[in-house]
Amino acid sequence: MLISALFGGLKLLKKPQKSITEAIFDVIGDSWKVKIVENLMSGTKRFGELKKSLGNITQKVLTSNLRKLEEHGVLIRKVYAQIPPKVEYKLTALGKKLKPTIDSMIEWGAEYTAKMGNLSKKIFNSAENTEDNDSDNSPSKEN
Repeated sequence: MLISALFGGLKLLKKPQKSITEAIFDVIGDSWKVKIVENLMSGTKRFGELKKSLGNITQKVLTSNLRKLEEHGVLIRKVYAQIPPKVEYKLTALGKKLKPTIDSMIEWGAEYTAKMGNLSKKIFNSAENTEDNDSDNSPSKEN
């Protein structure tokens, strides 16, 4: 009886809440989700428009990510009863609040890419200079 009372009490314990970071990654932790939200910042789009603007995303991956974003309350899916079917997607007020976050991510990405590009050039140039210096210092064969 004591054991069942103890184990029965375990059901009352709540699951530990996710950290804020985990919650963010659940919602937009996928690069496609960020790209979808970024695309919808300009307004309502149909499925085909999204697919075309996203490039090499498959229909399956796009559909899956749209459903997840809808479940999280980031976007609204509106289906029109017509043939051929017409479906539109637009951001909710909550989804629109992601704009500053995504803008910051894009700004950071541009800075990072520029720095890494410059770093890569420096490393490449340094390696070339080292090779040039090595060939200048190598013993030459004189006949």
